[in-house]
Amino acid sequence: MRLLLGSGGLRSEASRAIYYEEMALHFEGCSEIVFIPYASSDHSEYSSDIARFSEPSGVNIRGIETFANPVEAIENAEGIYVGGGNTFLLTKGLHEYGLLDIVRKRVSEGMPYMGVSAGANVACPTMQTTNDMPIVHPASLETFALLPFQINPHYYDGSIWVKEGESYKRHFGETRTKRIQEFHEYNDRSVLGLWEGAFLRWEDDTGLLIGGDATVFHPGLEPVTYPAGTEFDLDLVTGLC
Repeated sequence: MRLLLGSGGLRSEASRAIYYEEMALHFEGCSEIVFIPYASSDHSEYSSDIARFSEPSGVNIRGIETFANPVEAIENAEGIYVGGGNTFLLTKGLHEYGLLDIVRKRVSEGMPYMGVSAGANVACPTMQTTNDMPIVHPASLETFALLPFQINPHYYDGSIWVKEGESYKRHFGETRTKRIQEFHEYNDRSVLGLWEGAFLRWEDDTGLLIGGDATVFHPGLEPVTYPAGTEFDLDLVTGLC
């Protein structure tokens, strides 16, 4: 199984360079990959935007909306990329187009899967660790279950400070840590909080953290933050490379 899962936050030249390099390596040998744009309301525009943005990687991207049959598109795909946006909208589309089983099957057979932001979230058993508002109602919170743990994209450790003029004041809303602790009040799966610009390169039973930090939440334990270069197993137990 080959996964490339990113948090997003590709606003700097350095983070984009990692994105292009990792994407090219991940899809090496693929003449074309299928992009799933269901996290956005305009599928055609989103697919076109991602294809243009990803050009430096050399990867040829085609939106799944251009195929007559989405399931057949995945059956014949050399690789897939699931984009970010609203995770509720994405999950709704995955269920409505009947893509959960076929994606699981193809990825288990070795087809490379890439997911950024919401696309990383849906690689997990459920979408329950998303940050998004429920703007639509999916048939279920179930997602691809390519990994046994959850991912929280765009993770940030601590409180938010808001700029007012030339000064800053603390915003007293709930932190991501608090949200994930609430998840663990009713769920036992560990959670990987991916910081902005970070990628998880996963091969079979181990993953390598690239480009940024990640914070691991095990139920009942204090969260621990790890740097790029950390290797994880399926239980999110670590060992430095």
